[in-house]
Amino acid sequence: MSVPVQEELGALRQDTTTLGLFMTHRRALVNYASGIVGSRAQAEELVQEAWLRFDKASKGRLLEDATGYLYRIVRNLALDGKRRMVRESQLITDDDCEEAAGACPDAIPTPETVALYRDEYALVMQALAELPERTRIAFEMHRFGDAKLREIAAVLGISLPLAHRLVADAVQHCKERLGWP
Repeated sequence: MSVPVQEELGALRQDTTTLGLFMTHRRALVNYASGIVGSRAQAEELVQEAWLRFDKASKGRLLEDATGYLYRIVRNLALDGKRRMVRESQLITDDDCEEAAGACPDAIPTPETVALYRDEYALVMQALAELPERTRIAFEMHRFGDAKLREIAAVLGISLPLAHRLVADAVQHCKERLGWP
């Protein structure tokens, strides 16, 4: 057998091994993620994302504790998702309260206000889904993760001015989708 054929067979064996590992633990991973995020549907999505990341990380190399690594990916994604949801709900709740009650922290917003902000939230999430991945990541890191532009530039491997432009482009795109000036 030639060397390229042997390499392809090795890669195929690695793929079937990692896929087998994933399929063996899939149900347990979903249960594990469900316990963290509190939603089975969201847990299913997290496990799928974890598989994509695990598969990418395991290409071309053998992972020592592959099962532990897979669980760690699921845990990190679940915790990140949970933090994001808490932040988003706080942002919406804080904005609702300030506008509906004139900055009174214990006032309950009206159903109309809640419906308005839910619609705007849906528009923003749709606008974020339309963005290129790098732009969306930069925006989410800055607005939801409170990351500095330098941190964003370092994580994405881009210049500081480009990180600033990506965040500004994302903000502008969201404003346009919401019909804001």
